[in-house]
Amino acid sequence: MANGPEQAPPTPPRRPRHQTPVELGFTPAEPVAWLSPVQLAGTGLRVALSSIQGSYLDKRELQASFPDQVHAETGPDGDCWVDFVADLGDGFDATYSIAYLLAQPQLTVGERVLPRGRVLVLGGDEVYPTPSSDRYEDRLVGPYRAALPMPPPDGDAPSMYALPGNHDWYDGLTAFQRLFTGTRRSGIGGWRLPQSRSYFAVELPGNWWLLAVDDQASTYIDDPQLAYFGRVAEGFGPETKVIIASASPTWVQGADVPQVYESLDYFARTVIAPSGAAIRLMVSGDWHHYAHYTGAERELITCGGGGAYLYPTHQLPETIEVPPPPLETTSPREEYRLTSRFPGKRLSQAYAASIFGRLPKHNPSFIGMLGAVHTSMMLAAGAVISSGYGSPIQKFALVPLFILAAAVVAGTYAFAHLSDSVEGRLRRRMMGLLHGVAQLGLAALGTWAWWELPLHAWPWPWSLIAALIVYGVLSGLAGTELVAVYLLFAARVGVNVNELFSAQGIIDSKSFLRFHVAADGTLTIYPIGVRRVARRWRTNPDGAPHEPWLEPVGRLHAHLIEDPIVLSPAAPVAPSVPSSAPETATA
Repeated sequence: MANGPEQAPPTPPRRPRHQTPVELGFTPAEPVAWLSPVQLAGTGLRVALSSIQGSYLDKRELQASFPDQVHAETGPDGDCWVDFVADLGDGFDATYSIAYLLAQPQLTVGERVLPRGRVLVLGGDEVYPTPSSDRYEDRLVGPYRAALPMPPPDGDAPSMYALPGNHDWYDGLTAFQRLFTGTRRSGIGGWRLPQSRSYFAVELPGNWWLLAVDDQASTYIDDPQLAYFGRVAEGFGPETKVIIASASPTWVQGADVPQVYESLDYFARTVIAPSGAAIRLMVSGDWHHYAHYTGAERELITCGGGGAYLYPTHQLPETIEVPPPPLETTSPREEYRLTSRFPGKRLSQAYAASIFGRLPKHNPSFIGMLGAVHTSMMLAAGAVISSGYGSPIQKFALVPLFILAAAVVAGTYAFAHLSDSVEGRLRRRMMGLLHGVAQLGLAALGTWAWWELPLHAWPWPWSLIAALIVYGVLSGLAGTELVAVYLLFAARVGVNVNELFSAQGIIDSKSFLRFHVAADGTLTIYPIGVRRVARRWRTNPDGAPHEPWLEPVGRLHAHLIEDPIVLSPAAPVAPSVPSSAPETATA
């Protein structure tokens, strides 16, 4: 007896014929200009509010009432292919380039043919700079729907799971939960959304498990989440092999801020260790590059190349100790060695040196802001100069000049404190003050030069107009290049490393992971790199329903960053890479 009428297949969406928001159903986004004054102010306010009210906005406790299902993913042959990508909701070209590759039925890298993942894991920061429904639609949903509009012809829709990162957390997970854990949306294009919480467990073939932990930007893991994973771990045993996915590579970040590793360490000690299972792999995004550390029993991989601005690799430590030594823990400490990075060290250094051209090009409004500041200081200094030495008017004119000078130093001091390094507090203070002094020196030099020119003596209001147009533009460019000099030197002592690269908005050197979990329990990791993302696209209006809406103009090439990483079913008995082995440094 039939249970009811057979459900009709979903109607394919209309394929766009033009690259307009109306045709696409979303607006392709430009990369975030992180040093834009509006962006700096808006993001700073949201981050401050999130930090102050984070515990009040935390909605994970409410998820205890959501379904707590444990997912299982196995292919028809008893194996499973899994894709991992993180830090993806930024500019369209980079985000869609990676989405396009992930959606292809198969990728050919060298002589290897790798089928599309049955599972796609989004490892955090699915939207930039701060979350909202519209931003998720334009920066994530739209590009991924365009890459895989419908499930494959075999009808077996791949699964998409998402882990929130710090940028997803800025509204307390409100928009993230509506998208990934709500009931209003069951899929994104051809991917289905099976999860019901911001964390999840997926059983894979060969006694492998993927546990995605939401520790609220490396702060803590809530009790309902610990209880959920505790129930999952009840079925673990000595033969169980665990992959832990987290939103940040706290194993590397712990070298500067040891406390960030506390959550993962607690999770490993209290949830995994009692079961006898082995954590064979930890994977995360957050730092927008590829970095692979190897130890005697575990691999640590950072792969945050899904679309956001590039983060440097040349400053990575060659060896790390996990858990970090200052952290008080009963977990055994192990040394890990950096074996591969992408981009390579020399290319990363070259990217750093490109700050002088990329900073003004990517952040034109930053030039305007510095031009306004320097012009205001020049006009204030001019009022002091022209008011007569020692006169009451001159003393009064000194007040706005001192206020502006203090504001400049306060701003550069605060700018140097955007990083959270514990050991570098003195360095940050010194670099912030030196940067402020340098900007004041530039202002003094500019004021002297302006007063040597006849433009300042033009009759009112032409002198003011000349100052705003000529001096404002030139001083803004000079101040911006001085910031570039500061960033380049500050990064060498571990200050404002992130800002050195976020200011440039480099969209190339992207990466993602493709795992193959064999039925016998062998896990093979293929780190895939893209040296240059596509910039030009053409519509594919007559393609099949499951084919991408947009195709790259020219070749979009993917390559293996390093040789595949193979984890055998048996527990390792020796380091996977000898201490004398050379690092793989892909340029």
